Amino acid sequence: MEFALILAALGGGTVGVFIALRFWVVLHQRVVFSRESLSLLVVAGSGGHTTEILRLLGNLSNAYSPRHYIFADTDEMSAHKVRSFEQDRTERYPSTMYTRYTTHQIPRSREVQQSWLSTVFTTLYSMLYSFPLTFRLKPDLVLCNGPGTCLPICISALLLGILGVKKVIIVYVESVCRVETLSLSGKILYYLSDYFIVQWPTLKEKYPKSVYLGRIV
Repeated sequence: MEFALILAALGGGTVGVFIALRFWVVLHQRVVFSRESLSLLVVAGSGGHTTEILRLLGNLSNAYSPRHYIFADTDEMSAHKVRSFEQDRTERYPSTMYTRYTTHQIPRSREVQQSWLSTVFTTLYSMLYSFPLTFRLKPDLVLCNGPGTCLPICISALLLGILGVKKVIIVYVESVCRVETLSLSGKILYYLSDYFIVQWPTLKEKYPKSVYLGRIV
């Protein structure tokens, strides 16, 4: 609710109040899916983020299909890992319809050691690519685990709900490396995600909204 109040203050007047209320409704809306498959948008990140998210995907049902992967345009390693993961899945389930996937690139929202001031501008620039892409894909669920690339994607998914296009479920899984403190992405998406999953009990104590399932990757 704190974010909604901030939006109301920034927007001013009736428009600001409407946007704030719509924002609050989207965050607290729960969606029940009854279809056989769910369109999944996965945000991959450089290094360990992609490794962890693919381990998690390996434990999910094939019903999460099609899978749309998004990674930064400079992240060749994640692109290779995703293709390898999906090729292995196809070999294991050659006759299933649930092997469909696509890959997409967006500008990186933040480079390593980039200043916070310039990050604001690069994130906005990334949003110019993220929102049209998210609007076109219209996923049922966004799954991410901490790379900076996930911020413009999650904000775009949230905007789809605010604009009345579609309610997209946002699931954030904090990296297993985060034992006592959240990552920067986690500190932001703790307030914006529908489900915020942590892998250590110390984080659950500090962040009561989170869901602790033990180590899942």
